[in-house]
Amino acid sequence: MNTLTLIRPDDWHLHLRDGDKLACTVADSARQFQRAIIMPNLLPPITTVALAEAYRQRIIKHIPPGAKFEPLMTLYLTDNADVKEIISAAAHPSIQAVKLYPAGATTHSEFGVTKLENIYSVLSAMEEHQLPLLVHGEVTHGDIFDREAIFLDEVLTPLMKRFPNLRIVLEHISTKAAADFVKDASTYLAATITPHHLRYTRDQLLVGGLKPHYYCLPILKCAADREALIAAATSGNPKYFLGTDSAPHSIANKQSSCGCAGIYNSFAALPLYAEVFATANALDKLEGFSSFYGADFYRLPRNTETLTLIQESWEIPEQLAFGHEQVIPLGAGECLSWRLS
Repeated sequence: MNTLTLIRPDDWHLHLRDGDKLACTVADSARQFQRAIIMPNLLPPITTVALAEAYRQRIIKHIPPGAKFEPLMTLYLTDNADVKEIISAAAHPSIQAVKLYPAGATTHSEFGVTKLENIYSVLSAMEEHQLPLLVHGEVTHGDIFDREAIFLDEVLTPLMKRFPNLRIVLEHISTKAAADFVKDASTYLAATITPHHLRYTRDQLLVGGLKPHYYCLPILKCAADREALIAAATSGNPKYFLGTDSAPHSIANKQSSCGCAGIYNSFAALPLYAEVFATANALDKLEGFSSFYGADFYRLPRNTETLTLIQESWEIPEQLAFGHEQVIPLGAGECLSWRLS
């Protein structure tokens, strides 16, 4: 039996939701990851240090006995963000970053930033205190398949020019344009890549009927984009690292006349990544991508404990518990070749 032992990975982009949903989402992530950057787009959003700490305590209550899982918190940027709050966040040991959602770009982004000019003072404080900015890299105009590329030109380029020492993570990149942009940019820019953007294209979403459980933002792109993302993830370039963007919605909220954007992949995240790296003959690059490069960018110590994957066929369940509801995970019903030991 073939095995693969890695330094225990971290998830640098995770949605856990809240309330009764935490019982399953926290357990799924804690099985595979030692740390995770937790997204702040709740209702209401996590905009202050006090709200972030309260949310962190709710998460901690659901960590399974014996599991070592550390939630790393983020704040949600609004047009009214306070510089003093940013300085407090930078000094807080459990707050690692601040999230920029362009208003209207994705789930629960209606409180997000309408114009970057409105938060220049906040971004300047973040640059000074070396608090990373996490970016949902899409504009809210233009063709939905072009919105990431437009963001690079219209928003990210001038942002990096104005704040050259601001550490930025371009979240869940989905295009060749974004992969190339990150590769050619300064060391102050990095990117996370999800398992769904590495495994699937818009064909899985649209061909043969609309499949709402493959609907996410940024939307799945074409085969050439997927190939570019695989090349980036398996390159050994430390600018690219693991971020699942696991974002669950109940079956009812996905299968509706206006279904929510978001894919739940935490249940099998690491096996899904392993499958991609194995197919690309790059399993030797998986540890850097999943366990080292994110920690290095966030200036945190690398983990020391290990996790083992076994090469053995198994099937992803069709449905999973999600509080008092059900969620359909990414790849439901598919057979994978790697599983957690």
